[in-house]
This record gives sequence, C-alpha cells and structure tokens, in this order.
Amino acid sequence: MTTKSRPAFSVLFYFAIAFALCAYFTFAAVQGDYGLFSRAQIEAESAALQAQLDSINAQVARMENLTKRLSDTYLDLDLLDEQARSVLGYMRADEIVIR
Repeated sequence: MTTKSRPAFSVLFYFAIAFALCAYFTFAAVQGDYGLFSRAQIEAESAALQAQLDSINAQVARMENLTKRLSDTYLDLDLLDEQARSVLGYMRADEIVIR
C-alpha cells in the first residue's frame, strides 16, 4: 500500500512568513521613508532649490556690483547719471522729452 504524504503544515507556514517578509521589505524599499520614490522626490526638490540658490546668488552679485560702482572709492558716472535720471527725473539741458 502506498501512502501519499502531504507537506507538513509548518513548511507552508514558513513559506508564507518568508513571502510576507519579502513583500514587506520590497514595499518598504520602494515606497518607504527612505525608498526609491522618496529619493526621487528629494532629488527633484534639491535641484529646484539649487536653481533658486543660483538665481539668488546672481542677484546678490549684481547688487554688489552696483553698490561697488556707486561707492566713494569707485564712482561710475554712467551709472550715477542713469540713477539720477530714473530716481530724480533729471535730464540735461540739450535733451528733448517726448511723452
């Protein structure tokens, strides 16, 4: 007489536990706090912030240049003339204003 032996319940239980753990760690690696999606989001945010920092650094450099050009040690007469025209509304005697 031949008897077929069924797999023990404990073997199926261990495989189910192992599968559940693999599924959990795979999910955590993709969607978790330190997963692939979070990393992509952080890298995109980092690139946007770096672009904003570059823009602000360019504005600061421009302002430093204008400040230096209007300082007591170095005076740019063209810039001074431009500022006097735009802020104070000055013009030379030989100029004609068209409105």
